[in-house]
Amino acid sequence: MANENLTWGEERIAAELLLKLGIRVSPRTVRRYMPDDVGPRRYPSSQRRMTFVRNHAHAVLACDFFVTVTASFRVLYVFVIMEVGTRRITHFNVTAHPTAEWTLQQFRETITGERPPGFIIHDRDSVYSSGLDFALKAMGLSVLKTPFRAPQANAFCERLVGSIRRECLDFLIPLNERRRAENSQGVGGPLQQRPPTLQLGARSTRTKGRRQGEAALWIPYSE
Repeated sequence: MANENLTWGEERIAAELLLKLGIRVSPRTVRRYMPDDVGPRRYPSSQRRMTFVRNHAHAVLACDFFVTVTASFRVLYVFVIMEVGTRRITHFNVTAHPTAEWTLQQFRETITGERPPGFIIHDRDSVYSSGLDFALKAMGLSVLKTPFRAPQANAFCERLVGSIRRECLDFLIPLNERRRAENSQGVGGPLQQRPPTLQLGARSTRTKGRRQGEAALWIPYSE
């Protein structure tokens, strides 16, 4: 019956046996004796999302926004783009008013025509408009949108944002957008130099290489 009716599964065959022949048999028993190459499959034939990302990590970019507050209680939006394969921060910028046009310009400054990546991961925020996705596709990128309310689908940027907060924002309060960008640039180097397998959450009570008179407020940290 399975060979003659390729679209029938074990439940359909068990029902046919019961109705037409009066033979009561469990669908699991039918599945046990069915050939492996027939019958509808209950599992997806394609690979999972994270499996796909790991297999193509060298050609995947991930991006995300996170929020920081200045000393004057202004809300700033920090945009970061990272390479998934190397965990390298390829681009970042700060703005008080993120728009689709501003975000597209950040991608233009990052993606070159020499060797463009194949995929870009971003969430479903309204700043990623349909026009922005169309422009990214014109650059040769395939857009991978994360599911709704699933930040773990972009776990690479989520971990990066957490590291930036623990390594920088827990100790420094920027005064304006320019200082926020300089602070992000200062923390980007050490994070990129560490291997991805190390824990990035270790807090420090000192900062290295700070210039004298840098416009940032120091918040002492004590265990």
